[in-house]
Amino acid sequence: MANSAKMEGRPAGASEEARRATGEAPAGRTPDRGRFSAQRKAEAVLRLLRGEDLETLSRSLGVTAARLATWRENFLLAGTAALKTGRPDADNTEAKVLLLQAKIGELTMANELLEAKADRLDAQLPLARRRSRP
Repeated sequence: MANSAKMEGRPAGASEEARRATGEAPAGRTPDRGRFSAQRKAEAVLRLLRGEDLETLSRSLGVTAARLATWRENFLLAGTAALKTGRPDADNTEAKVLLLQAKIGELTMANELLEAKADRLDAQLPLARRRSRP
């Protein structure tokens, strides 16, 4: 990279020095501030909800305004869902109960068949022949 800077007629490291002087990334690049944890996202959204300007906050965090707006919308939707009355998983619970009851029925039938097979083996009776499936 230093060689390409010399070939273009500028001293090596010029762009890095310019970045340090202004405190901003070179043109065309966004500052890499890392990934945001849920905690950092929540703090950013709360700053927005308290009235901080979207564009200003976007620049200070190094995140697009669209991403901040999406975080805010998701935050508000989750809050709304949490405030709904009734049990949060009422519908899901009923579906789980039905699935578990069906599973209990399957296991009960399998146990009964195994007990009948064991009884026939104990009595030294021949087992019923199985029909082949077409």
